[in-house]
Amino acid sequence: MSLDLDMAEIAKVFFQECREGLDVMEAGLLSLDASADLENINTIFRAAHSIKGGAATFGFAPVAQFTHGVETLLDEMRNAARPVTDDAIQVLLKSCDCLREMMQAIEAEKPLDQTKTDVLNLELNRILADDSGPARFAQPELAVPPPAATPAAAPPAAPPSTATPSAVAGWTIRFEPVPDLLRLRNEPTRMFAELQRLGELRAQADLSRLPALEEMDPEACYLSWTLELDGDITQPQLNDIFDWVDARCKLEFTPRATPVVPAALVEAAAALPPAPKAGPPNTSPPKPSADAGSIRVATEKLDAIINLVGELLITQSMLSGFADGIKPTELGRLRQGLSQLSRNTRELQESVMQIRMLPIGFAFNRFPRLVHDLSRKLGKKVELKLQGESTELDKTVLEKIGDPLVHLVRNALDHGLETPERRVAAGKGDTGTLELRAFHESGNIIIEVRDDGAGLNKTRILQKALDRGLVASSQELSDEQIDNLIFMPGFSTAEQISDVSGRGVGMDVVRRNINDLGGHVQINSKEGIGSTIRIRLPLTLAILDGQLVRVGKEVFIISLLAILETIQIDPKRVNKLAGLTSLYHLRDEYLPVVRLSDQFGVEPDNRDSEDGLLVIVEADGKRVGLLVDDLLAQQQVVIKSLETNYNAVSDIAGATILGDGTVALIIDVPDLIRSSTERNGRPATAHAA
Repeated sequence: MSLDLDMAEIAKVFFQECREGLDVMEAGLLSLDASADLENINTIFRAAHSIKGGAATFGFAPVAQFTHGVETLLDEMRNAARPVTDDAIQVLLKSCDCLREMMQAIEAEKPLDQTKTDVLNLELNRILADDSGPARFAQPELAVPPPAATPAAAPPAAPPSTATPSAVAGWTIRFEPVPDLLRLRNEPTRMFAELQRLGELRAQADLSRLPALEEMDPEACYLSWTLELDGDITQPQLNDIFDWVDARCKLEFTPRATPVVPAALVEAAAALPPAPKAGPPNTSPPKPSADAGSIRVATEKLDAIINLVGELLITQSMLSGFADGIKPTELGRLRQGLSQLSRNTRELQESVMQIRMLPIGFAFNRFPRLVHDLSRKLGKKVELKLQGESTELDKTVLEKIGDPLVHLVRNALDHGLETPERRVAAGKGDTGTLELRAFHESGNIIIEVRDDGAGLNKTRILQKALDRGLVASSQELSDEQIDNLIFMPGFSTAEQISDVSGRGVGMDVVRRNINDLGGHVQINSKEGIGSTIRIRLPLTLAILDGQLVRVGKEVFIISLLAILETIQIDPKRVNKLAGLTSLYHLRDEYLPVVRLSDQFGVEPDNRDSEDGLLVIVEADGKRVGLLVDDLLAQQQVVIKSLETNYNAVSDIAGATILGDGTVALIIDVPDLIRSSTERNGRPATAHAA
């Protein structure tokens, strides 16, 4: 389905609002139970109604038709005509997933999966038919088309019949509009033209209300119609065409044949799980609601930028007065102007960066549904706690941290938390706790994934690592090092492969993705008590707090987050090993020495390492010393991607332009440590004997 240019721009807002509406529906459904409050149901209903109305406005008829069945079920729940059941909640959740897929397909101009919507329509119809006679879809709430803001009340429902969303042979439609139908910008002939597209239409006008010519109001509608429509047509299709007529209109649909449900759909519906209380739903976690191509900005943030731009213009006007020369008596005013320019530029940079900051709640919002579905599938009781959802971080970081968090949550549910029976046997409550927490610390964002499950079985982990040759039998590992074995490629303690875990992929991807973001991941686990995985991330990937170092005539930048300390080399502590890198004895460990001059082919000031400085850096729990000639200033630098502007370069994370116009390369510390370790064949950070 293609849109013209103007409608496409407007539709972007609609798609975003649909994503938000579906998030509201899903969150409300996850909190529903048999004692659900009316306001929660009303909130879910309003979200569904808005989606249906917007879809009808843009001509997305399949979405409007499908949402109508969802809306009908919710309407009966809010009117206390139908109880809230676990079965209904699961079908409504699956309907949310289906609507997401439909909207994604429409936005990408791809065909819809009509079979899936038909099957879910049958499920909705089954629930609507339960304990209330034949299945039915109540007439939708009808509204005046935009720009009217408030929808009208629902008209009388079409008489109950045996009609389902399946095809019928034909319909008899009785349509008696209100006299001011035309004033409300509804044109009956346009509705009839839409009906003709569905099948063969015969219309008979009722002239009984037609007044004498001298009494006739040219803007009033006096006619009513009886319409005979033949064809393979569903009632939701009719509802969609009459969706915007006034609520006071009389509208009746009567099927002229008993509908026949296709056998394929019956079989497909039978294959769907009835979603009993112990049964798992067949759904996948929704995508984060933050749109990848756009971002919503608070008005106050834009106002701050506009004010700063105004101040910059004032400063520029003041400095422009010096274009023709500077008198000695004006040096003080020049310094003042330059200082003001520096302050305004710094504040403008901070304000612009604030625009890219989004609450981590966008990433957290997917987990209530994920935990709900997966805990049912695994037969576990889990309470999810979210803290710090308003903590903000850069949009780019937010988009890239979503998948690692999904891996960690799934791993905690599958491996960490026990079944109710095992928890009770261990003296715990039958419901496990999974906590996601985010907060700021020392200019970084910290994300913790914590569970009160069984913890890591260190003996089993070490044995698996030995069996797979991931560690040597002669190695002595600390508890922390054993815990970190789960991040090694190909490692898994699962007894069998499932669709949840067990393939040995995931945790190593988690660490790699976090490292690519310039972050670190640590794990702390106590057997029988639980595990905590702690992720430290920079607030933004666009700006880096860096330490400038010099090697020969070249300047490199190292992230301050990776630097532990800088020391003057003591020759007595340097150990040169044949065929291997030099080691530096620092306190209780030996650190590999990485010569940046050799790493990047730069001629240093002096080949004698005793005259250099050693910058101690850490990544992935490994430490090395980087040999440099000199330390320069510390400053914030704007990161420019080499991959975008040139090519990816090993051990280099990007580049920046310094104040003197020269280009400085930014060192990728995790990549540098990995490559130096592989090249020298010796693990970083060896403990002293």
